Formats: sequence, structure tokens, C-alpha cells
Amino acid sequence: MTDKAPFQPGSAGRFTDAKAALACVRDIYERNTAYLRDRFAAYTQGDEEGGRNRAYYPYVRLTAVSGAAVDTRLSYGFVEGVGVHSITVTRPDLFERYLLEQFTLLLRNHGVPLEVGVSEEAIPIHFAFPNGMYVEGDLPPDRLTKLPDLFDLPDLARMDDTIVNGTFDGGPDAVKPLALFTAPRVDFSLHRLRHYTATAPEHFQNFVLFTNYQFYVDEFIRLSREVMEPTGDADLAAYRAQYDSFVEPGDIVTTNQNLGGTVDAPAARLMRMPQMPAYHLKRPDGNGITLVNIGVGPSNAKTITDHIAVLRPHAWLMLGHCAGLRHTQRLGDYVLAHGYVREDHVLDADLPLWVPVPALAEVQRALETAVERVTGLSGFDLKSIMRTGTVATIDNRNWELRDHREPLMRFSQSRAIALDMESATIAANGFRFRVPYGTLLCVSDKPMHGQLKLPGMADRFYRERVDQHLKIGVLAMELLREHGMETLHSRKLRSLAEVAFQ
Repeated sequence: MTDKAPFQPGSAGRFTDAKAALACVRDIYERNTAYLRDRFAAYTQGDEEGGRNRAYYPYVRLTAVSGAAVDTRLSYGFVEGVGVHSITVTRPDLFERYLLEQFTLLLRNHGVPLEVGVSEEAIPIHFAFPNGMYVEGDLPPDRLTKLPDLFDLPDLARMDDTIVNGTFDGGPDAVKPLALFTAPRVDFSLHRLRHYTATAPEHFQNFVLFTNYQFYVDEFIRLSREVMEPTGDADLAAYRAQYDSFVEPGDIVTTNQNLGGTVDAPAARLMRMPQMPAYHLKRPDGNGITLVNIGVGPSNAKTITDHIAVLRPHAWLMLGHCAGLRHTQRLGDYVLAHGYVREDHVLDADLPLWVPVPALAEVQRALETAVERVTGLSGFDLKSIMRTGTVATIDNRNWELRDHREPLMRFSQSRAIALDMESATIAANGFRFRVPYGTLLCVSDKPMHGQLKLPGMADRFYRERVDQHLKIGVLAMELLREHGMETLHSRKLRSLAEVAFQ
């Protein structure tokens, strides 16, 4: 409990040291959220003294006084032009490494202090509980009715995606955004992540794999648990030692015995799995691998990427099954997407269809190299199991039941070689959120050629390919990590008037 009053709106200081600026942000956030939690605890006991209980998010502000050129080899870390740039900040404990890097780059590139202070953006009472406490559950109906009179509640008008979508317009003299997301927008997604995946945001890693089949999840669990087991092989032990733990839905943690971890008693499994369960093969630096089973369809694909984006991951990839559209393809062949036909429709209002979603060279090279290493094929021989081409993503799972001549004509005109329901959504949201993206699919059926996805028809394919496909995805992520973040975050993803934060 704390008897300290919350910090009120205004400047708290100007800093030329990134760590000092972050410490100030942390002090403001911790005191103001602690105040709200204390006042809510008192309210549940009947205390309404003092009227409305309000506390505010911290802000970070940079005033650029010169348009002099900065080091733009990185795609982020600087503002464009003179003027004031500001953003509200939340969860400095969760974003410590991220914020420290952004602050350091801004100070280095612009040579002016960072201002830290208390904003006029009120913290909703729900977001004062980082672990997702459901505040309404502690209140009887009469006190629940009074809650909006005494505490700020989440307001959808304060957490839209106008900055990300490039539609924010505060006028020529307005303060410009310093980051893609405001604090309420971040808090909203952090709470949704826990709801959809049954794991805390703290466990998410910077390299994210998405899949649409449980087979990949089973293999990832097997692989990750194996990494946690001790081995007498020195090379294998060194590889396994880079990952310190494995986390499953329900925040069930298995520690790495190669690092001195102990075999814990079996943890209680969830009685009911969440909508999109997440699994995390963790590294101490956060650069491990997260796998999310998004299920089938573009709606889930958009939903989960909308929320993971606030964690500012370094890359995400789609690993899934698809329909092969060419006669020369075989069940089990790989498809490396270098373009997308977007007929998923879920992002039409956020990213117009006329906007191209380009392939990213760094990601494409990592995926192709991973396929080569895992399969043992290279050069011209690689073409025997993998094709590079356009993937069409649609929102109608039973498209086969329409007059087939109409989709066949469109697929032919687009040069599409594969069809699925998630890949273009994952890629388009990666483009929109400035998160490097890629797609490697595996052909599971060929509906145009009589090989439909029916029980029993693909059992052999599943047995032979799923473990190989998952290993390719994991290796691709490890290759991207080894190559470094400096080259991964492409300037292709940055807009004309871009925010400074990665």
C-alpha cells in the first residue's frame, strides 16, 4: 500500500542519459498506478472519500531544433524535421530494454535532452492492474454502478490506430507522435493477449511463428521440452543453453536443466485451452521464439497480430498449410510467398488494397537458407520441393463450392500458386505495424486437381512433413537473430513521415 498522492500533469525533468530518463518514467508509472490500486482497494471496502480518483500516464517528449542529417542506416531512432514529438508510455518494467534502446538512439542522433513528465492522459482503472485483475468481479452491483463516477474506464476513442495507419492529423502545429502506439492502446492489447493466449505478455519473445494447425504446436512442444533436457553432447548443450525456459498456456514454466534448472513437479494443465494458445521458447534477452496457434481464418490472424504488434517484435512468420494451385505441385511441397492476393477483407479499412505488400529480402533469404539446411537440397534441386510465388488469401473456406470457373480465372490472372486464409493477413499487418514478415507454407491439398482435404487423404503428408516444416521455421528465426537487427528492420516498412520508435 502507498499513501503517496499521484504525480500531477507537468514536466518532471530533462535528461541526457537514457537510463535516468527511463528511471523517471518508471517512478511516475509505479506511483500513479499504485495510487489507483490502493484507491480501488479502499473503494471495495466502501471508502468514497475524496471523490474522483485519477492518475495519469508518463510521457516522453523530444523537441528537435535542427533538421540536420542523422545516421539513417537504421530505419528508426530519429525524428524527421524540427518540432515537438511526444508519446505516452506504459509498463516500463515490460518494455525496459526496448525503451532504453529508443531513448539512447534519440539522444545520440539529435543531441538534445529528452523531456519526461506526467501527461494529461488518465490511466483507466483496469489498466492499473498489469496482471489483468478483473476489477468488476470484486464489486457488488450497487458499487459497480458508481465505478465510472470515481475511476476512469477504458475509452475506445483514446486507443485507435490512426498513428499506425498513417491517418493521424493533428494539424501543422500539433505535437507529433513519437511512437506508433499510445499508452492506452498498448495496455488494451497487453490485456487482450493474456485473454487470447493464456500467457502473460512478459513471456512473448521477439521472434514469432504463427500456425494454423495443432500438428505444429505438438512438434514445437516436443522440440522445446527436448531443449530443456540435459545432454552430454558439448555442441548440443551449447545450442540448448541459449534458451533458458519454455512456457506453455497457463504460464506453466519448464526451466533448462543445462543451465542448472531443476525438474519441477508437473504443473496443473489448463482445464480449457484459450482461443489462440501461445508457447514460448525463451532467451534471457527476449530474442527467443514464440509460437501461436491462430486457428483458421483471417479474423484470428488480424486479431492476434493487432495485439502482438505493441510488443514490437523483430519478425513474425506464417507457417501453415495451403492449397496448391498448380498441377506440378505435390502434397508436401513448400511455398515461399513473394507476393499476396488480399481477399481476406479484414484489413481493407486499415490498409487499402492498392498498397503493395512487398517481400522482404532478409526474411526471404533466411527462409530459403533454412529450407536448404533442413532438407539438404540447394540450387536447382531445391526447386523440386519448393516454389516461390504469389499466395492468395481468402475469407471463404468453402470457396470450392462456388462456380469454379470464376476463382480459377482470378487465380490464373494473379499467377497465384497457393491459397490459404491467413498469410496475406499476417503479412499485411506486418507491413502496417512495421514488423518484418514472411510466409512459408506446405501444400496439403490440390482441390483444382481432385486432391481434396478430406480425412485420411493427407495422413502420410502430416507424418512426413510437419516436423521438418517446424524445424525450418525455427531455424529461419535463429538465422534472422544471428544476422542482427540492424539489417532486419527494413526501411521498406517506414512511411514518409515516420515515428522515431522501432
